[in-house]
Amino acid sequence: MAYKSLSHFVAVLESAGELVRIREFVSPHLEISEIADRIIKNKGKALLFENTGTGFPVLINAYGSEARMCMALGVNNLDEIGKNITHLLHNLLGPKDSFSEKLKMLPLVKEMASFMPKRISRRGNCQEVILRNPDLRNLPVLTCWPADGGPFITLPVVHTKDVLSGIRNTGMYRMQVFGADTTGMHWHLHKGAAQHFRKYKELGLKMPVSVTLGGDPVYTYVATAPLPENIDEYLLAGFLRKKKVEMVRCLTNDLEVPEDVDFVIEGFVDPSEDLVLEGPFGDHTGFYSLADFYPKFHVTCITHRKNAVYPATIVGIPPMEDEWLGKATERIFLVPLKTTAVPELKDMKMPVEGVFHNIMLASIGKTYPGQGMKVMNSLWGAGQMMFNKIMVVVGEEVNVHHIEEVAKVVSDTVDPLQDIQFIKGPVDILDHSSSNFAFGSKIGIDATEKLQEESVHASRKMKEYFVDKTALQREFPEISMINDLLLSDQISILIFSIRKSRENHIREICRIAMQKAYIREIKFIVVMDEEVDVSHPGMVAWICSNNIDPMRDCFIVDELNGTPFHTLFIDGTRKTEKFDRFHRDWPNIIVMDDATIAKVDENWKKYHLGTFVSSPSLRYKPLVFNNGAVLNQSD
Repeated sequence: MAYKSLSHFVAVLESAGELVRIREFVSPHLEISEIADRIIKNKGKALLFENTGTGFPVLINAYGSEARMCMALGVNNLDEIGKNITHLLHNLLGPKDSFSEKLKMLPLVKEMASFMPKRISRRGNCQEVILRNPDLRNLPVLTCWPADGGPFITLPVVHTKDVLSGIRNTGMYRMQVFGADTTGMHWHLHKGAAQHFRKYKELGLKMPVSVTLGGDPVYTYVATAPLPENIDEYLLAGFLRKKKVEMVRCLTNDLEVPEDVDFVIEGFVDPSEDLVLEGPFGDHTGFYSLADFYPKFHVTCITHRKNAVYPATIVGIPPMEDEWLGKATERIFLVPLKTTAVPELKDMKMPVEGVFHNIMLASIGKTYPGQGMKVMNSLWGAGQMMFNKIMVVVGEEVNVHHIEEVAKVVSDTVDPLQDIQFIKGPVDILDHSSSNFAFGSKIGIDATEKLQEESVHASRKMKEYFVDKTALQREFPEISMINDLLLSDQISILIFSIRKSRENHIREICRIAMQKAYIREIKFIVVMDEEVDVSHPGMVAWICSNNIDPMRDCFIVDELNGTPFHTLFIDGTRKTEKFDRFHRDWPNIIVMDDATIAKVDENWKKYHLGTFVSSPSLRYKPLVFNNGAVLNQSD
């Protein structure tokens, strides 16, 4: 389904009972974020804040459920798109042995051509109002979290083009508003726009940039999609909406944008200028991404519809609205991955606790030894999969969408001494745990059934799991809490929290605990900081996957005779200069400030959102050590 505008999508959401209008004045400074966080984490509806102190309403949580994500993409379920791509690729790439079969291709070729973006000569609906003296402060730009560097545009579709080839790229990069006509441009090292920027810099040319907001919700999705280089995102948009995207030329640069968006922010980046300090920002990892230097974007013009709707999102501790954008990518790009890189791939899941890139579960049809390890390396080499940190591969009989089933299979089939591999490679620049910026390590766990050729030593089944909690905490009173509940479900994972106080503290405890047999026959032991509630495996998975550089933080200990135990220890604690010789700044976890929480509590009835919902931040307050974005090394 093709939407005519963001207002059109709002109307469809409302008619489906998927939207709530809030008519009470709500400030874009923290208050909208706090309300949205409560609603999102309680699986609530899309929110339209009609009174923001500006002339524009704010739409948030529009993608925040499977139903709304399907509505945005015009399907009944997200797997439909993958099936359509499978059908398309089969018809395009399959053998054509006769002239009649080739003739049958003509309607398909015509259909594909109908999805190609098309430039129109008239002005677009997005240019109904033209502001040649632009002031971004007139837009309801959100300040999302207390330690953010300022207000951020959070759902921008950023348009650039290659200076040599002219090929267009769109991406989603947060934009910190510095003033009336300047913002930061937070394009990551690995992104298409950053590559364009480097070319303009080499040639000494100013780089035209245009940013759109709103319009058909498909535009927002395709800006996040991990398409191969030089593939136009608006071709994918046309395919998804079953209608070509009509493009208009901007007024102050030569870029083209969809004519039906709500806002267009035109301008340029000058590579000859010094980079500017941007951030911090409460990011999708659930931690702050810290201040760093990025290009400055100069706004030359703003145009918009007469009744424009300002789209926004907030990111932070999962689950958040972006969960469903990630889920759409998971389902849509399964087919291209199978077709181009990993034909044995049957299914995959990126759990929300892994914030997209940290954890991936993959099931495969296994036919030869070493195939699980081969799949890991293939996926790590496939586009943005290079950012994945923890990959688990299981057989096709395992349902990767049932986490407990996967955990049980890992527990049953994996020998930590022979079924795990570590490699180094690129990591997401938001990864705060790697010892070096954008470069770290990954862990692959092969949980497929092992063939005879794969056994380095005899297959070893664990005996009865055992942990002497009393003895363990008597000898090590710094151990705060021990969670052994998974053992009763025959899942060989033990989690405990600790108050770390010296260098090599965790390794010392783990070694002694194993050698004194306080712990026996357990395959995976996860160690967390004492503030973490280890009774909640989801919280442990989120924090631990953010906090580890696998090659540094996963280890084996030896018996007294030097023989290694068949147990992998995972140090999920925060890393410091004092105890871990970790030299980078460590970010704080994102929570809302007490004043905003109290304000929303007091005004809740005025929002007409139904039963009172308390702030999710209250659960995570014990994990925060100061009011800033950076966790002090002494904390």
